[in-house]
Amino acid sequence: MRSIWKGHIRFSLVTIPIQIYSAIEKTSSISFNQIHKSDMGRVSYRKVCRTCSAELRTKDIVKGYEYAPDQYVIFERQELDAIKLKSTRAIDIEAFVDVKEVHPSRYEAVYYIGPNGEVAHQTFGLFTEVLRRTKKAGVGRIVLRDREDVVLICAEKDGLILYKLRYPDEMRSLEDIPDRGDYKVDEDQVRLAETLVSSLEKSFADIDFEDRYKDALLQLVNEKIDGQEIVSINDEEDNVPVVDIMDALKASIEQSKKMKKGA
Repeated sequence: MRSIWKGHIRFSLVTIPIQIYSAIEKTSSISFNQIHKSDMGRVSYRKVCRTCSAELRTKDIVKGYEYAPDQYVIFERQELDAIKLKSTRAIDIEAFVDVKEVHPSRYEAVYYIGPNGEVAHQTFGLFTEVLRRTKKAGVGRIVLRDREDVVLICAEKDGLILYKLRYPDEMRSLEDIPDRGDYKVDEDQVRLAETLVSSLEKSFADIDFEDRYKDALLQLVNEKIDGQEIVSINDEEDNVPVVDIMDALKASIEQSKKMKKGA
């Protein structure tokens, strides 16, 4: 696995040489190309001005910020380069927090952290063990691709995971969602629903996370390559009959019990 960033973690006077690795396996995804149907040629995209219809080259294009409808202030590359943050190649830990305090909606991307060389083993191990025992996570900042991001560093087994966090002003407020309010619920229904939840409870590690769409898509690709006839599958009916909630909950609980007995 090739690292994408090398530097240090610093907290107080302790410095840990580290390497950062992408945690996402990009080769597992299936992608398509845009193809001209008549001659199988790859489709390219031209950059065309919407005002004069001229085809543009890279040197003809500048960046503009729309501050009012159709009103822009223009920025040259040199102006934007002047405010780019240069990487210090260090993640300075500003604070340690309880991981439970960080809402899942703040997580944007995930990376792995490993020690950079044998000299880092002792301090890396120390930092990992301290995070594990205290059940805390370190909050710091890192410059990746000319942008400064706030990150959360957590212990995981014998390693570290780095989560890039979204800034608070990037998040929309849940309060803006319409039709929210204090809904009246029937206590008998709640108790039955709780029973249903308990009957379906299992460990997160035991859940099957097979990517069924990817498997079906890969099978379709292989069938196309082999020249097989493609058979379409009819969708299930969207119209679902209305069922009384209590009856549905009771039937669901019985179904869950039967499934557990069968397992």
